[in-house]
Amino acid sequence: LMEAVLQADEAIFLWINQWVGTSHLFDRVVQLVVSDYLVPVVFSLVLLGLWFGWRGQDMRERHQRGVMLAGIGVGIASAAVMIINHYYFRSRPFDVHEVKLLFYTPTDSSFPANPMAVTFAMATGALVANRRIALAMYVVASIYGLSRVYAGVFYPLDVVGGALIGVATTRLVQYLLKAVEPVPTLCLKVVRFLCLA
Repeated sequence: LMEAVLQADEAIFLWINQWVGTSHLFDRVVQLVVSDYLVPVVFSLVLLGLWFGWRGQDMRERHQRGVMLAGIGVGIASAAVMIINHYYFRSRPFDVHEVKLLFYTPTDSSFPANPMAVTFAMATGALVANRRIALAMYVVASIYGLSRVYAGVFYPLDVVGGALIGVATTRLVQYLLKAVEPVPTLCLKVVRFLCLA
């Protein structure tokens, strides 16, 4: 069964990647989107805006809790990816197939996709703060993942696996933070006392 799933994953990858080169303009847009910086930096700025940019005590509290959750979620999701990579290595598509690349050639494991774990963790944390903003972040993170498949550096299952890790670990952190209350509240009070929130 696993072999059939991996074959289907590779077939979907090859079908998506075959379109590289058919539109120079589209390829240029994808090259911008797949960058290591654009989406993560934009997401970081969104979280920074949520942290500082809202008036009203209730909204401020909710937004700062969401940003705190996103930050811890990113750390835990990245650690989870590192642990998985220690025990399981999947070769990148360009190491196995003739691929049309729009990106440099990373050397780490293809599965799970760490950029997806990070961006989906950020979006899941933002969900606590602001549902509309979080929904937009989920859409952008999905486009980011698909563009990485198109660009030749991830298989579709790598993206799905990374996204699931980002969501699951951040949700787990959310429950853990509730369990250790009032520690998160005290942390926020200290940060506000230091004029950092």
